[in-house]
Amino acid sequence: MGLRHFHPLTMLRVHAVAVAVVLLLLLSSPSPTSQLSFSATFGPWINGASPPPSPPSPALTQSQGGNGGQEYAALQALKAAISDDPRGALSSWQGPNVCAYKGVYCSAPPPGAAAAAAVVAGIDLNHASLKGTLPAAVSLLAHLTFIHLNSNRLAGAVPDTLGDLQYLTELDLSNNLFSGPFPGSTLRIPSLVYLDLRFNGFSGELPEEVFAKNLDAVFLNNNQFEGSIPGTLWSSPATVITLANNRLTGPVPTAYSYGGAGGRLREVLFLNNRLTGCVPEALGFLPCIEVLDLSSNLLSGHLPSTLSCLSGIEVLNIAHNQLTGELPELVCELRRITNLSVAFNFFSGISQGCDALAGRSVFDFAGNCVPGRGMQRPQPECDGAPGDAGLSCLRIPGSRPVACAEAAVSFGVGATFGGALPFGLSGGAGVGVTVTVP
Repeated sequence: MGLRHFHPLTMLRVHAVAVAVVLLLLLSSPSPTSQLSFSATFGPWINGASPPPSPPSPALTQSQGGNGGQEYAALQALKAAISDDPRGALSSWQGPNVCAYKGVYCSAPPPGAAAAAAVVAGIDLNHASLKGTLPAAVSLLAHLTFIHLNSNRLAGAVPDTLGDLQYLTELDLSNNLFSGPFPGSTLRIPSLVYLDLRFNGFSGELPEEVFAKNLDAVFLNNNQFEGSIPGTLWSSPATVITLANNRLTGPVPTAYSYGGAGGRLREVLFLNNRLTGCVPEALGFLPCIEVLDLSSNLLSGHLPSTLSCLSGIEVLNIAHNQLTGELPELVCELRRITNLSVAFNFFSGISQGCDALAGRSVFDFAGNCVPGRGMQRPQPECDGAPGDAGLSCLRIPGSRPVACAEAAVSFGVGATFGGALPFGLSGGAGVGVTVTVP
């Protein structure tokens, strides 16, 4: 497949992570396969494997040294677990000087470590097309800070011993053939901030702990995960979460914690799963969100007007669902929106504000049920539009409309709240309030 570079929002965000962790590589992507009108905007997020590795930082160099026989044994075990190395990526892995091995990066030992000499701090074998497995002996590389193994042919289970790597901050196993349940060993790595498992064959349910862990980036798309999305989703401190192209079912989680870590989230992708229910009003209170993609699911009901509170959003995609009613005018008045797609739903009306977006080629509403407009569904399809399934997706019964300014929140320890909380809630300094809405 051909490779493409990340969406600019993504590149900025990953560069920000690189300031805090070493050698975070940007991920490019194969040609997108999405059929959606604006797939070019967010496709690189979900269809990606990393580009060739960047040069190591000054702190991580391929120098003479190595921390004795344990690291040599671990790297030789990794080499022995590879059954096919068509590009000769491991041809230099000979002799005791492991810091001279191609793709192996050494540095001074971390503070407090028992080692006196240089230690193996990173492995970068991206795009090597290696066929084999990841052996348990990799945990003998006790000072690893990053493992980059994307775009290979590694199969089998992720070894449980990965949980022993106390200094590991980045783990990229994307675009391989790994299988089995979610690798729980990754949740026991205390320093991990970047987790990329996309484009593998992982299956089963997602553990709640993955969103409770202190991760900045969580890439889980293009696997075979199933079941409901854990309710801990919105408590994640991550800035990027991708769940696209799995087999997830049930509703989008509706519990949102005011004063919690979820205030950092900038991009979240749910597209191409089997999610049902309505679009939660709580999504309108994600203060930093820039990309939100709920397309190609089975969501129904009306679109909540709280989405108009997403003042920083640039890409909003709810195409290919079963949404009905009129599109809220305020949603079309989002100031920073560059792509708004509501295509292939059952909306029956749009406002003049939305017309203005359509004139700028920003708004795609094809395949709906808007009278007098072109490229809409045939009337028989509109007459058979799905109902709201007994759900009210407009407001909590008896509550007043939510004013965005009154829902201002500052997140973190000792959180403070600006103005009145929505839905008549109260709070103060250091108080966390959890709101559950339909």
